[in-house]
Amino acid sequence: MINNYIIAFFTVMLNLFIDAVNVFDGVKFVDVIEVIGAVTFAISGVRLASAKRIDWFGAFVVGFVTATGGGTLRDLLLDQTVFWLKSTLYFWCTALAMLVVIAFRRYLVHLNNTFFWFDTFGLSLFVVVGLEKTIALDYPYWLAIVMGTMTGVVGSVIRDILINEIPLVFSAELYAVACVLGGVVYCTLHHLGLDAVTCGLATSVVVGFVRILATKYNIHLPSLKDEDGEPPKDIVM
Repeated sequence: MINNYIIAFFTVMLNLFIDAVNVFDGVKFVDVIEVIGAVTFAISGVRLASAKRIDWFGAFVVGFVTATGGGTLRDLLLDQTVFWLKSTLYFWCTALAMLVVIAFRRYLVHLNNTFFWFDTFGLSLFVVVGLEKTIALDYPYWLAIVMGTMTGVVGSVIRDILINEIPLVFSAELYAVACVLGGVVYCTLHHLGLDAVTCGLATSVVVGFVRILATKYNIHLPSLKDEDGEPPKDIVM
């Protein structure tokens, strides 16, 4: 039952993005997916904060930094005005995420798969945002892939640190690798001359598919171990 609600939510968000691109001439593809990604990523942040019994203000902060952390670092490194300083829209996105979690917390807080779907959806969109914004500034493809990955993962790193969890990028199955592979797909399609919407949709599908596949079959990179096969021990001074 709850999975049907999640699928319906993502379907509505996707239709919203398609309608906005088609109807509003002044709205860019990247702006629409950035807003949708912000809402879904903020939901993942607020949901985890709720599971940790953090109060409403703390949950709002966690949700906001989840939605804006990656883009903030990207804009700073690219010497651009940080995107959320230009508008209050991203505060409202976080507020919407709060309302969603409060309204459906009976389901969202207690079901781990809901967090996975929101986090994966936000990740797949934010990678596209970072890629497109970097390429629009005429930076090379390799840097676009770095910035796309950074846009996708940094917010979740900050979120996990704030709630005292090991960041997913360091422990989950192919979290950052999915972003890199998606970036390669985007840059390849862009080089072949495909439009931004096609590149973005293909990239989001690849990132989401790799993430889901890696989680389902427990595919991950090897961890660092000592020669005897044991994890490295702490150094005592």
